Amino acid sequence: MDKPRIVITELDLERLEKLLDQTPADAFPGKADLARELDRADVVDPHEIPPDTVTMNSTVRFRVTSSDEEFRLTLVYPRDVAPEGGTISILAPIGSALIGLSEGDEMEWPRPGGGTLQVRIEEVLFQPERAGEYHR
Repeated sequence: MDKPRIVITELDLERLEKLLDQTPADAFPGKADLARELDRADVVDPHEIPPDTVTMNSTVRFRVTSSDEEFRLTLVYPRDVAPEGGTISILAPIGSALIGLSEGDEMEWPRPGGGTLQVRIEEVLFQPERAGEYHR
């Protein structure tokens, strides 16, 4: 399956590269995957990011394609992960796969206990850039 096109802002790229540089190679399993995603991304000025694209601190509504179950998560830096849930770290495999995707894109989501679910990005409910927050 071809990977969907991803678009990220210059600011997100800069911050994520710094995060990767400061993180030991064995600190999390998806480090190389995140680096590959950043390498293949189209990088744009924060003012030019499409409003339906997932950026850091975006809140996304997902739908499980097989069941129509919906859920929402906010993509955050590791320091901002909420213990009560509702957030996903950019360092988690799903987080690194999510950055730069857009409404309508689908991804495989690991199922608790094994296997995967096909999940579709239904809506970017909140995107900092769309809200005029360019330096968060």
